[in-house]
Amino acid sequence: MQRYIVRRVGEAVLALFALSIIIFLMVRLTGDPALLMLPPDAGADALVDIRHSMGLDKPLVTQYGLFIRDYAKGSFGDSLRSKTPVSELIKDRLPNSLKLVGAAAVIVLLISIPLGVLSAVYKGTWIDTLATGFAVLGQAIPVFWLGILMIQLFTVKLGWLPSSGMGGLDHYIMPAFALGFFTVAAIQRLLRSSMLEAMDSEYIKLARIKGLSEFGVVWKHALRNSLISVITLGGIYIAILITLGILVEVVFAWPGMGRLMFQGIVFRDFPVVQAVVLISAAIVIFSSLVVDIAYAYLDPRIRLQ
Repeated sequence: MQRYIVRRVGEAVLALFALSIIIFLMVRLTGDPALLMLPPDAGADALVDIRHSMGLDKPLVTQYGLFIRDYAKGSFGDSLRSKTPVSELIKDRLPNSLKLVGAAAVIVLLISIPLGVLSAVYKGTWIDTLATGFAVLGQAIPVFWLGILMIQLFTVKLGWLPSSGMGGLDHYIMPAFALGFFTVAAIQRLLRSSMLEAMDSEYIKLARIKGLSEFGVVWKHALRNSLISVITLGGIYIAILITLGILVEVVFAWPGMGRLMFQGIVFRDFPVVQAVVLISAAIVIFSSLVVDIAYAYLDPRIRLQ
């Protein structure tokens, strides 16, 4: 087990290192941020001076070395636009994003698990048809479009919910539902498939022969084994929530990491974009690592792979 954990940790570190190189290079393909910070009538000398002050006149290898050195020290540099330390921006925004992802995760579990179970138990009935249609709809509707529709209905038409910003619980309802809708559909379909396979297995038939109630057979035995497949893909679901969070935060003006990255991309703020993407990637990689280790404990066969 220790060898498996060491190998997975090494793979996670290598993935993060490779991702840092890709992000470093791709961010710089968007253009020169110095051009955005100068007035239209600025001369070439002013451009040279500002590029020198930002360190953009150094070779890419040198810039990447400084980038890794600063990150190893926990310093993300200063925002090219606001001159504010990126660490302070992230400190303000990261908790907001985690709150939104947490609220979305709760909604995902509360909706997807009951629908997946009911869809499998009542296979071929109107309940199954309705649940399957809901799942297809969830994977077909773009997140940003769903957010706009919800704002139009619940804010503009009905006036029930606020359309932007953070506040009480009512501010979480629409962003969290829009963020989790796609994942609800994915988990529901996966759980339905796993439940159908479990319900046809020998141990379920034996449990029924022993006289266990149908509720106990379904919710205690079949669901417990079916959830393993959901846990296996837990890291992917977390990655989906974090990725889609960028769109949701922009639509609902949520002051989180996604909106911060969007603003960084628009203004070509290299330090902000790099820090936000790498921290988000680190969260996803760490979550996947935890899920893999937990799954190895649940299924000893994984340790031998």
